[in-house]
Parts: sequence; C-alpha cells; structure tokens
Amino acid sequence: MTNLRVAIQMDPIGSIKPQTDSTLLLGIEAQKRGYELYYYTPDKLSWREGRITAAAQRITLYSDPAHYYDLGVALALDVSSMDVVLLRQDPPFDMAYISTTYILEQLQFPLPLGGRPGGGRTEGNMPPPQPSPYGGGRKKPLVVNNPTSVRNHAEKLFPALFREFTPPTLVSADVREIEHFRSEYKDIVIKPLYGYGGHSVLRIKQDDDNFNALMEMIFSESKEPWVVQPFLPEVKSEERRIILIDGKFGGIIGRIPAEGDIRANMRIGGTPVKAELTPRQHEICEALEPVLRKKGLIFAGIDVIGDYLTEINITSPTGLSPINRLYGKKLEAELWDAIEARL
Repeated sequence: MTNLRVAIQMDPIGSIKPQTDSTLLLGIEAQKRGYELYYYTPDKLSWREGRITAAAQRITLYSDPAHYYDLGVALALDVSSMDVVLLRQDPPFDMAYISTTYILEQLQFPLPLGGRPGGGRTEGNMPPPQPSPYGGGRKKPLVVNNPTSVRNHAEKLFPALFREFTPPTLVSADVREIEHFRSEYKDIVIKPLYGYGGHSVLRIKQDDDNFNALMEMIFSESKEPWVVQPFLPEVKSEERRIILIDGKFGGIIGRIPAEGDIRANMRIGGTPVKAELTPRQHEICEALEPVLRKKGLIFAGIDVIGDYLTEINITSPTGLSPINRLYGKKLEAELWDAIEARL
C-alpha cells in the first residue's frame, strides 16, 4: 500500500532522543513505504464548525542522530484528509492530553465531501476534502491508538479488567485505606495513577516512620488517586516489557533496575536485556488480544513483574528500539503492516 498520508501528533520533535525514540522509527519506516508525513504538536490541533485542523509541517526523517529531521513550511492541515493519524504525544495524561482525544474522536464522524456543514468553502491553505480510495464518500482517518479507548483506559487501571493476572491492588486517595493496605501487606509500592516513566514510584515498608509525612506531601497538592500494590521482589530481575501489535505478541525485553533503585524504566536508568516469554505471560497476552483488537489499540506495551500484569501502556508505548537491537527485529515494519491491514 503506497501514497498514504500520515499525520504524527507528538511532542516537539527537537526534544526526543533519536537513538531510541519509537515514533522516529515509525516515521522512518513510513517514509520507506512512500507515505507523506506531516508533523504537528498537540497544542496546534483545533476544531471549528466540524472541521479538525492542525498547524502542521511536512517532515522528512533520517537515521542520523545528529540530523534526524527537516521541516517544511507551515500549513493548515485538514486532519480529516489524512489516512492515518499517529497519536504519539507522551504523558502526563492530563486535561490537555484528554482534550486532544476528544477532538480526534470526532474523526470517527467525518463530514460529507462538501467540507463544512452546508457545503462551505475550504479556508486558508487547507487542502480540499479527499474522497476515500476505499469507496464511499469522505473517508475516516485511522487514529492509532483509538483516542476513545486511550481516554477511557488509564494505563495503571486498565489491568483491572484482567484481575486474574494482577497483584493485589488498591486505587485510592484515602490515606486510611492506604494505611490499612500497608498493614495487611507490610511492604508496599505506591505510584500516581496518571504517572509515567517510573516517576514518583515509592516503596514504603511497615516500619517506615515517614508514612504520614509522605501522605501529607502527596495529597496536599492533589486529590488524584494513587495505585498501591505489594512490593514484588521479582522487580529486581523479572520485570518485562512486552510489545503487542494489534493484540498479537511482537517482542519482549527484560528491564533491570539501576543499583539502589526499584524502578526498571529505561528512561530512568533501567537496562534492557533479553528475556523469554513464560507460559503465564503467554496466557496474559492471549487474554488481552481480543480486547485490544476490539478497542482499536494497535500498539500496546504491557509491563509484567514476574507473572503479574501491572500496566497496559497505550498512550505512547515505547520499547521498539531495544527489542530490535537485541533480537534483530523490525517491529516498526510489523506495526505498519498491522495498520495497513486495518485500512
């Protein structure tokens, strides 16, 4: 499939780490397939009278970390004229992030070929609406991942749909409930429900005299819930990131925390190593497949500690680069194959 038009909604391109960035890998693979690429940041997305636009630029990507992109002139992009929109901005999952999902969700209800309601003219330098190469009237872009599903499923709470695979879990902003959980399990880990990248993950033991002070610090500025789970010693050697492509297993890496840390996220110093899928982890993948496919979550990265499912990452999953490097794979090609199949 050639000549697809792809819009990438992501954080400022100059701020990424080109040696490891999964979005860059996806963009370069798209280029190799002859797709047209457009780039814009979330704050440039707009909705007006049924039309979704973005102040975007044509982008050319390279594998050279010293010079990995060139940008064209700014234009007012009619996002609904795209074939694919990659929703690739990083968390935090806040109201700014949620707002973009509300806007992109409207792409599921495209206008007729006349453009604006009532057949109004196109505005500025926006290209006119394009007929679908697949038949019918104006086509609907495929948003990866589906913005409705991304918004409706917090990554640390999504595993609750698969409780047979999760560790004991409390989600609460009630300090008394957290204290009772600690009394029961003695050694706990707490993390913000909408946190990301391993930030603010804390281990609290039964004899930790800082518990009350930590609770005051956490909830004095925000009433958002935190996730509380027993500390799993397997995190030291058996923490895994598994990539699922349209629900199917794509690859796996182990992540080893840095010395003196319990957090294995590679953004904060975790080391990627080869790993093999256990029978239990295979069961987890099989259980997730139909749910992810139904919800349009084509690119997911799940986190497991030992044989416990702890997170289902769907906002802007990462991990393609280390898996490719360790196993000689090209997961970005497998992802585009899955996207083309959806089209």
